[in-house]
Amino acid sequence: FQKYGYTHLSAGELLRDERKNPDSQYGELIEKYIKDGKIVPVEITISLLRREMDQTMAANAQKNKFLIDGFPRNQDNLQGWNKTMDGKADVSFVLFFDCNNEICIERCLERGKSSGRSDDNRESLEKRIQTYLQSTKPIIDLYEEMGKVKKIDASKSVDEVFDEVVKIFDKEG
Repeated sequence: FQKYGYTHLSAGELLRDERKNPDSQYGELIEKYIKDGKIVPVEITISLLRREMDQTMAANAQKNKFLIDGFPRNQDNLQGWNKTMDGKADVSFVLFFDCNNEICIERCLERGKSSGRSDDNRESLEKRIQTYLQSTKPIIDLYEEMGKVKKIDASKSVDEVFDEVVKIFDKEG
């Protein structure tokens, strides 16, 4: 998505990297939340996202478009984002990869064979689905009411899903 001028930031990846950093004051806390399938406190996630955004733009002022994946996950995330980033960043659109629970679980279990992630097991995944339904789905619904959700059927093949994403970026990018 660099082709469209976006820098990809993964909230989950930033949290996992921070968790591994021995100098981090948040490492242990992040590990506990991730293992329990819970959402990490918003202040931590936003501080990591903002740090990455600031570093990217400091290196190149033209790089001011970001594809943030895995955020916001709940009302607290959304409020924290709006409070911290108001006037600093606008949400153009939300990509929603729609997929049924069993396909999601199977894919994550398959990924778990090589990922080394502590949350790629059925128990953590089922907790994550409950967290998604209670906390994340209402945020997607909110963005949908604003006309900002671009929905993709993610149960299809990787190539088919990618083609749908490219179409959206060609139109919105």
